[in-house]
Amino acid sequence: MKDDNSLLSLHITCPWGIEALLAEEVVGLGGEIQKTTVAGLHALADRATAYRICLWSRLANRVILTLGRETNCEAPASIVEAVRSLPWARVLKPEQTLAVDFHGQSPAIRHTRFGAQVVKDGVVDALRAAGWERPDIAPRDADVRLFAHLHKGQLLVGVDLVGASLHQRGYRRDSGHAPLKENLAAALLMRADWPARARRGEPLVDPMCGAGTLLIEAAMMAADMAPQLNRERFAFETLADFDTEAWHVLQREAQARANVGRRRARSSLFGLDQSPQAISAARSNAMRAGIPALITLAGGSVKALECPGEIRAEEGRTGLVMTNPPYGERLGELPELVALYSDLGERMRRQFPGWQLALFTGNPDLGHRLGLRAHKQYAFKNGPLDCKLLLIDIAAQGAPVEEREPARSAPRESVLSEGAQMFANRLQKNRKRLNKWLKQSGESCYRLYDADMPEYALAIDVYGHQVHVQEYAAPKSIDPGKAQRRLMDALSAIPVALDVRPEQIHYKQRERQSGKAQYRKQGDSGDRFVVTEGTAKLWVNLKDYLDTGLFLDHRPVRRLLAEQAGGKRFLNLFCYTGTATVQAALGGASDSVSVDLSNTYLEWAKDNFLLNKLDPGRHRVVRDDCLRWLETAGGEFDLIFMDPPTFSNSKRMEGTLDIQRDHVRLIELAMARLAPTGELIFSNNQQRFSLDASLASRYRVEEITAQTYDPDFTRRANLHHCFRIRHAG
Repeated sequence: MKDDNSLLSLHITCPWGIEALLAEEVVGLGGEIQKTTVAGLHALADRATAYRICLWSRLANRVILTLGRETNCEAPASIVEAVRSLPWARVLKPEQTLAVDFHGQSPAIRHTRFGAQVVKDGVVDALRAAGWERPDIAPRDADVRLFAHLHKGQLLVGVDLVGASLHQRGYRRDSGHAPLKENLAAALLMRADWPARARRGEPLVDPMCGAGTLLIEAAMMAADMAPQLNRERFAFETLADFDTEAWHVLQREAQARANVGRRRARSSLFGLDQSPQAISAARSNAMRAGIPALITLAGGSVKALECPGEIRAEEGRTGLVMTNPPYGERLGELPELVALYSDLGERMRRQFPGWQLALFTGNPDLGHRLGLRAHKQYAFKNGPLDCKLLLIDIAAQGAPVEEREPARSAPRESVLSEGAQMFANRLQKNRKRLNKWLKQSGESCYRLYDADMPEYALAIDVYGHQVHVQEYAAPKSIDPGKAQRRLMDALSAIPVALDVRPEQIHYKQRERQSGKAQYRKQGDSGDRFVVTEGTAKLWVNLKDYLDTGLFLDHRPVRRLLAEQAGGKRFLNLFCYTGTATVQAALGGASDSVSVDLSNTYLEWAKDNFLLNKLDPGRHRVVRDDCLRWLETAGGEFDLIFMDPPTFSNSKRMEGTLDIQRDHVRLIELAMARLAPTGELIFSNNQQRFSLDASLASRYRVEEITAQTYDPDFTRRANLHHCFRIRHAG
């Protein structure tokens, strides 16, 4: 049954972008390349070489023993016939359980599960024709996994020689945050020429090592260890034509090479991470991989990164710094990441002259924050993300470390780009303009910048020692690449201009919201803190929602309500987080009702009431559609505040709310609840809002918009509109 001299046809898969590297590796292991495809290749190899590829490939995902390639296989019947004709009885054993992994589709086969069923039918027919019992199907833990790929009528069918994907080396049980797959890490190391560097004994430093995947793969290369040396079982060991003797020879050879390689490895590998959990995971993973002695791990931040002392002591010795920093999958991470990449570039220039930096990132714009120029770039995919490996020669970037000032004395301003410095200057100018008002008013929450320069379309609000940054959606006429670079410039300038740490900056993208989106969470940090406004204390959350819980532009309106509320019954419609009610209550309102449709905001309002020691018996919250509540509620109020959204189509409402269309009805219903000598303060944020002229003929209407802007909001006179409305006579 065995023919060691015959060549097997193999289909070897890999991550996208490393096909050429895989081809070189397979040739080096003794295979013969027939064709390279997307995310894989076809090769010929004898049986021992096929086993060697499974054991030694650092790049492959799966190795498929191809049994047949057929054309004109679009209909289920033609697929069954093609599969039935293959020599299954020569490969499989009786009573083995099977599973089929099917990939692709045709006009007649639209689902992979149906495709797998069709292939299984062909295999069963072939085995029963050979006189075997019908095999059992075990999708999860089958003895043998069959592989089928259908594309444009071409069907490839084979047997998986591997089992679990080859990227699973077995050492990584503690994976850390967003880890690289092991074979992608190996590909990055090969692109950075690490195997040759390891033979020369060069050191490697990973300043953000996470669970240690890059370091462990590098150590295994340096120690000449087969990546699958510790694998318990390969799928090919269960096949009928398994060559036990050839496999044992390969195992003994690999073990001997690893024993020698671990002793002779000359490279020093250093991993740092500011997370103790990551360092612990990396240490455990290195232990399971069998190379703990080759890697030195320690806690530390990029901002304090230094060249390891034992390497620095050897004059002229250089090496490779390689790392996979976070890319900013979550928008709120960007401010910290801009600073992180900037710090990494600065530390590289000062601590590693003559070295090479290999940086893997899914955000090239963050890569630009390094302030270093890449001489080579390679495209990869990390899962669905398009990523790049940047290779940067630090030797060409500036003077040696001893000719430069100490790192800690260098002002951050010195690393700002021209655009970032211009933006920092504008923020400092705006703060200087507001300083007198801020000192007089005592306000700690204010708007500092509101798209003053059109190319920097941001709103920047200060909340005590925290900064809230909202990016307005750029017009389609703006090049997205330029807009992204300007955003990065702005985020790098804010810590310098405002003297805050990057983690105190909270970034969001501002888009038009309606319905459920008004209440949709952006995160789940629960990270809120207390700010003050006059005598009021208020909870704000800068991370989890599009808004913060406090509309800063309405500060003068809340101040007006506090001044008018003494001894009055107060109604707050569309109350949001109840900040206007807090100010009215502290201003002396005898009692209040606050109405909103959102449970989230009403709970927030209750917390604000509790924070200010307001009596819940006198200050009630009601969950309801404000229109419906006004139509059915009884009682009168001396002071009503109504600040509806511009538009809402929440499922909890009856119909939709359009403030331009519906404001007359809203005001009429509110006036029906207003005492004869009472006052309605009506406000909204629709920029082009126009109050219906008929209202002035029935009520005393006074527009007070101009009086409801403090100095921090004078740039945008149409940000909100505000009216005082009383009964006629």
